Amino acid sequence: MGFQDAPSGSGGGGGNLSLASVGFAGAGVGVGVGAKGAAAGGGGGYKELLVMALPKDDGLDAAKVIGAGLPDVGEAVRAFFRSREIREFASGALAGAMSKAVLAPLETIRTRMVVGVGSRHIGGSFVEIMEQNGWRGLWVGNTINMIRIIPTQAIELGTFEYVKRGMKSAQEKWKEDGCPKLQLGKMKIDIPLHLLSPVAIAGAAAGIAGTLMCHPLEVIKDRLTVDRVTYPSISIAFSKIYRTEGIRGLYSGLFPTLIGMLPYSTCYYFMYDTIKTSYCRLHKKKSLSRPELLIIGALTGLTASTISFPLEVARKRLMVGALQGKCPPNMVAALSEVIREEGLLGIYRGWGASCLKVMPNSGITWMFYEAWKDILLAEKDKHLD
Repeated sequence: MGFQDAPSGSGGGGGNLSLASVGFAGAGVGVGVGAKGAAAGGGGGYKELLVMALPKDDGLDAAKVIGAGLPDVGEAVRAFFRSREIREFASGALAGAMSKAVLAPLETIRTRMVVGVGSRHIGGSFVEIMEQNGWRGLWVGNTINMIRIIPTQAIELGTFEYVKRGMKSAQEKWKEDGCPKLQLGKMKIDIPLHLLSPVAIAGAAAGIAGTLMCHPLEVIKDRLTVDRVTYPSISIAFSKIYRTEGIRGLYSGLFPTLIGMLPYSTCYYFMYDTIKTSYCRLHKKKSLSRPELLIIGALTGLTASTISFPLEVARKRLMVGALQGKCPPNMVAALSEVIREEGLLGIYRGWGASCLKVMPNSGITWMFYEAWKDILLAEKDKHLD
């Protein structure tokens, strides 16, 4: 890059402009001030690629001018990964991966019982799996489960924290500036959004975001768990579902999943945040120990799962119904089918196995999540200090 005074001319403003040129010489870069300096910096093979006029300033620092238009990509990337949101997403991903690796056998047994495959009892399902596939059978579908849970937990927990902070900030602003108004003709109606629970809204948003992004992986995981012969691998399962059922097959059961996810996710996150906050206030604590987080997370999962379990049964029936050649057309039909065949207790078939899976999974996930968040956000705060 070179700088030199522009020659004076009748119409050019004379010495008020300087020329800046950019050039390259072989593997090097030519930088110079003035015509001679530019040529010397280019090493003989210097070619000016760009010449532009800049306001002349005798005190101009060439280094500042050179660096002014070049963004620091490395710093931008580091700032991105130092952001609170990315660290919360990473905490969720790590927590989900660790919890699923530990609890994969319970997930396998629960899925078989919910969809009506094999024994109706936990012990019987365990024996059947061991006889048919050995120890590896307890981890059937775990690869796809890990692939599914890492982005799901990252999206859900990261979305929950982000939306909760955003809602709290918005509510504070609404209290100061007034609530949003809905105008119908000449009539204005206040929308009392400040009365909504930020935690409940964030929980619903987390469930919806995670479901929309990762539902196909859930479908493939269930197919692998239920029918290992037809779907021996992830790639074959994806190929067969897409070839025979299209995109709709990968999103089979999405509607009941969203309907079931809304009450579950809203209740799940609301209860966890409420119980945790109330417990801290009652015992005058700023943070909880790992065993306390484990217990609170387990109770949260138990309650939320019990409330939404019938919808979970309907969702699973829709997702794997095609394997038995009698896929219900909708969620109501699926529930009606279960009640007709097994009575009212049928909509809670597999609830015990589900609780055995959901309670430790929820407790372990929240314990790991809070632990990773403490580590990663502490590193962020340390860096800022």
